[in-house]
Amino acid sequence: MSTPGPSEGSRTPAAGWSTAQTRVLTAALELFATHGVSGTSLQMIAGAIGVTKAAVYHQFRTKEEIVLAVAELGLAELVEAVEAAEAEPRRDRARDVLLAKVVDTAVRRRRETSVLRSDPVMVRFLGSHPPFQRLIERIYRLLIGEAAPEQETRVRVAMLSAALGGGVSHPLVAGIDDETLSTLLLQVTRGILGVEAAHDVAE
Repeated sequence: MSTPGPSEGSRTPAAGWSTAQTRVLTAALELFATHGVSGTSLQMIAGAIGVTKAAVYHQFRTKEEIVLAVAELGLAELVEAVEAAEAEPRRDRARDVLLAKVVDTAVRRRRETSVLRSDPVMVRFLGSHPPFQRLIERIYRLLIGEAAPEQETRVRVAMLSAALGGGVSHPLVAGIDDETLSTLLLQVTRGILGVEAAHDVAE
């Protein structure tokens, strides 16, 4: 499958999806998580929601548009987390807000996180998708600042990324409830970065 990209008919999460489009995307995500992007056909998506393939084409003209929409929906909450963190005046508080929101989103949306981080097609797409690259740069600035990071810091951030991806999708954590997993993951991610929770300072 070719690398998906925006088309004239594609819409962003900000524009909102219709009920019919949301059904397609929900079914696609479930199938991507089970069969992978490459192993999922438009016919499979149509069958999952009980419509014809033509009905799916009426909502999205190509499979690439569906992949793009699933990726954008999966990243929407991450964008909100970054914006909330960037609004904080203190760097330690901004970092803490970002970590808390990213962990919460990853845990609540475990299947989306798994697809976005582990599916080869999705990984290649995100790696060449300029909006995603810019988002990652903003995240790195919040976590490690503007200066070029030392090697140890780069390793810590890389470990953090791997820990979040594996920490929500690994079979060992499948039976842990969301609240408990979020609390534990937040502790682990802070430990990886070598930071403590930010404390509010009286004005």
